[in-house]
Amino acid sequence: MDQRIVHLFVCDGLSDWEIGYVLPMLNNPAVGYSVRTVGVGREPVRTAGGLTILPDLQLAELELAQSAMLILPGSGAWEQGGYPEAIDKARKFLAADVPVAAICGATAGLALASLLDDRPHTSNAREYLQSLGYRGEAFYQDQPVVTDGNLITASATASIAFAYHILQKLQAYTPRVHEAWYGLFTTGDQAYFYAWRQAAAEESAGV
Repeated sequence: MDQRIVHLFVCDGLSDWEIGYVLPMLNNPAVGYSVRTVGVGREPVRTAGGLTILPDLQLAELELAQSAMLILPGSGAWEQGGYPEAIDKARKFLAADVPVAAICGATAGLALASLLDDRPHTSNAREYLQSLGYRGEAFYQDQPVVTDGNLITASATASIAFAYHILQKLQAYTPRVHEAWYGLFTTGDQAYFYAWRQAAAEESAGV
């Protein structure tokens, strides 16, 4: 099976918890996806949780045709105008109709670049983006996650829902597997675990 690549932008101060649910579900050869990290350069970065990540490639090397999606995790640097190279790459992805998923501070980076001025979106709070002087307030939605075409935006507290929207956008799993996985991690009900396992087994067997 040909593997489609999802690219995760990595940077100093990256908020580990915001991407913890989606990455193992995507980095799964059985569903045809793999995850590769991309940085401004190839130097190691250190996450908020203290993990050191060595990027697989740098942004200048990333071609749109190589990617199924670009994920932008939170970091305090976004609201200070940090990582303009990543925002420029996101702009090119969106213009080419390649999905971009941004959570927490990364939504601030998009807002500062006027990429949220005319499309439905969300963030940590309406006031959070207002404090940056952005012009997209009319399109702000008080939701944990918003998908608008090829753009997914999310609040810092919505990591599970963020993963759900990403998996749904990429159609990585069948609806039965997708919903059972989401049910398990949002409710903790073990019945969803067995439903997930059964649906995955039947899918593998071609039932």
